Amino acid sequence: MLPNAQGVFETHQSVHPVSVIMYKHDLVYLTEDASHDAAIEHINEEAFGPGRFTRAAARIREQGPHDLSLSFICTDNGETIASVRMTPVLAGTVKGHLLGPLAVRPSHKNQGIGRELVRIAVEAARRKGSEAVILVGDPPYYGPLGFQKVAYNALSFPGPVDPGRVLVVPIAEDAHERLKGIIAWHG
Repeated sequence: MLPNAQGVFETHQSVHPVSVIMYKHDLVYLTEDASHDAAIEHINEEAFGPGRFTRAAARIREQGPHDLSLSFICTDNGETIASVRMTPVLAGTVKGHLLGPLAVRPSHKNQGIGRELVRIAVEAARRKGSEAVILVGDPPYYGPLGFQKVAYNALSFPGPVDPGRVLVVPIAEDAHERLKGIIAWHG
């Protein structure tokens, strides 16, 4: 079966003709650069609203810049539709990265884009020598991506945080044992 001139696949049967419309998405995952800032800000505003600046993880991100080499975007036909950022942190004695914010435009949710961005970012952090990737997020979403709960109240954030939502992908063998104390930006 080949598409017609309009890109529609048709079957020609004597009783019931059937048409199937195929939508092609050109999803491309790229390392973030400064030209993506406005689009990322818009995506994060759309996803989290003005309250995003009051969260404990945002307080850490305010302390210093995120690592562009470990931060990624996804584009669809050239439009930036999702992003994830990684901020270098010292968490107890673990030199790691704080993942987030992770945001996907509503028009592209539930397509696996966020999960792929997380996978790419964690693997990039592993290659760069990070000892752990930490985040504050939903265990049911992040658990299948390799994240585990950090010991209850092991890390002290610069603001309130639900200890049951503090998660980590431990890269160094002893990361869990050393995730005790303050978490802060580390340049």
